[in-house]
Formats: sequence, C-alpha cells, structure tokens
Amino acid sequence: MLTDAESRRRRKMVEISQALNSTPVDVAALRRMAISEGGLLNDEIRRQVWPRLLNVSVENIPEQLEPVDRDHNKDFNQVLLDVQRSLRRFPPGMPDEQREGLQEELTDIILRVLVKNPQLHYYQGYHDIVVTFLLVLGERLATALVEKLSTHHLRDFMDPTMDNTKHILNYLMPIIERVNPEVYDFMQQAEVGTIFALSWLITWFGHVLSDFRHVVRLYDFFLACHPLMPIYFAAVIVLHREEEVLDCECDMAMMHHLLSRIPEDLPYETLISRAGDLFVQFPPSELARERNQLTAVSTFKDFELASTQQRPDTVLRQRRKELQHALEAQRGSVAVVQPTARRFMRLAVMGLTVALGAAALAVVNSALEWAPKLDLLFP
Repeated sequence: MLTDAESRRRRKMVEISQALNSTPVDVAALRRMAISEGGLLNDEIRRQVWPRLLNVSVENIPEQLEPVDRDHNKDFNQVLLDVQRSLRRFPPGMPDEQREGLQEELTDIILRVLVKNPQLHYYQGYHDIVVTFLLVLGERLATALVEKLSTHHLRDFMDPTMDNTKHILNYLMPIIERVNPEVYDFMQQAEVGTIFALSWLITWFGHVLSDFRHVVRLYDFFLACHPLMPIYFAAVIVLHREEEVLDCECDMAMMHHLLSRIPEDLPYETLISRAGDLFVQFPPSELARERNQLTAVSTFKDFELASTQQRPDTVLRQRRKELQHALEAQRGSVAVVQPTARRFMRLAVMGLTVALGAAALAVVNSALEWAPKLDLLFP
C-alpha cells in the first residue's frame, strides 16, 4: 500500500514525463512541477528538465567541448583559488581522485564561459553556482546551461562593478517592510543593511547551505521563476526568523552575525510557497517604481519560451478549465479556483516571462495581453 507521499511522487513523475513527451514540450507544466512541492524530485529528471527551463537545445550542444587555454587566461589564478576552496561543495566521502577530476572540470567550465563571453566578469561565488550544475548535469551539459544562465539570470552579477547587484539587494528591505513593519523597523534601527544576504543572492544559496538536496530544490524553483525570486526567498528567510531577529541585541554587528547564518532546519517547501505568494502580492515592478530603480536585472533578455505552438495562455486556460470541471464534479456546483491553484497558475505565467529585460518588454508586451494583471519587473 503506497503512502500519500509516495502516490503524489509517482503521480508527479508521470506528469513530468507527459510534459516532456508532449509536442511541443509543455514547458509551462514543467515550470509548475519545478515550483510545486518537492520540485523535480531527482537529478535524472533535472537533467531533462533544467535545459527546458533555460530554453537550451540539448541536441545542439557540441559533442566535444572547446579546449581551455589556462596559461593566458586573466581569471585563471582567482578561479583556481576559489575552486580549491570548494571542497565542502562535493559529496562527503567522494574519493579524492574523483573530486579532483571534477574540480578540473569546474575550472574549465568557468574559463570556457568567460572566454566565449568577454563581456562577463568573474566574481567570487560564481563557482558555487557552477559546481551545482556540474554535479547534476556533467561537464558538457553544465557548460551550455551555465553560459545561458550567466548571460541571463546572473548577468547583473557579472558586470565590472557591483552597482546592479546592490540594486537587486535593495529590493530586500521593501519586501520585509510590507510584510512585517516591526522587523523592518528593528533592522533599520540596528543599521544592519543587506550585505548579510549578498552571498545568498550571488550563489543562489549554494555557498551557505550544507545539504545539497536543499540547494538543488531551490535551483528547481529559481530556474522556473523570475530572476528576482532569490531576493524574495531571502526575504522570507528573514521573516521566518522574526522572533530571533526581535530578540537579538539591536546592534549592527550582532544582527549581521545572526542573519548571515542560515539555520539547518528551515521549512523549505513552506518558504518556497511563501516566496511565490510575496512575488504575486508585491511584484518587482511595484517596488521598482517606488524606489525609482529600473536598472536591476536590466540586462536580462526574453528566452522566447512562449512559442507560436505553445502559448502559455492556452495552457493555463486549459488547466483552469480542467480544475473547474474537477471541482464541479466534486461539489455539483459552479467552481471557484482555490487560492493555492490560482497561485501556481500565476507562478507558471510568471515563469514563462523569466528574464524579461527593459528592451525586450517593448517587443513582447503585445504578446502578454493574455495576462494583463501580471506585473513584470519594469512598469
């Protein structure tokens, strides 16, 4: 007899398989699966789904990777230092020879992406993201996805200066203020700022979480959502720790020490759901208008995931009808979409608009008329 959890897991695996085997692939469904409880379940599924979430065509990835010239690479020494410090990011008990081989591959992936994209600038912490993709996907596939990620989601972090990264961090406190003014006021009084969350943001929490399962679960979520979702997740971590924050001495150093250390026992699924809710309630466009900050994530571009063959409005309308029919059958009356279902539909739409930049918005606004209430990053 299967438990409820096992039944849900099997049902989800079937739904993911159906989405992958659809013609065209049902990317909206894959995003919903990545967002919903449990994420993508295992690394075998991630190897199939992550490329779809980033719109990377696996068939077009070269069989042979380009060789790397380490001797004449300006970033090699810094990359090497960071990679050598990455021991804790590899599974415990991994044989030294295997780990050292992966570290060589990690170095090559980073240098290969930087050489091919000279506009990108390496930053400390970038390797924490790359190693996650390497461990899940292997060198060949990881190289392609990391390059796409670096020119889209991570693009602002890879500027010559940290100006855009600081702008993104500046979204943190307005979110906290809207949800819990008391925590916001206390943090303002302590003058703690937002630097405690810097490593969370630029490594997608890979540097600060010790359990790899939690890291890849968050990557499922972030890859399926808007590029600013990590800052919403940072906000819900702080809000979840309300009592600790308010009990802390109102001192900058003490507060920074408390907040920079993430507890081991966070309720990740609850926080993921709450981060999605906050994104819908307080979209980045609203926060940007108030702060006159239109530069954050400004270099992201549209992945053009909503193709002619699979418009997201069609997918979502169909799923809404299916949900309403199911509820009507259960209740024998006119159905109302429940808040949880509505949230996931909104998140699915949000995921399909991933990485929309200011220039791209002018082009795609007409295609987004099917979702007029969806707030994007820019007004």
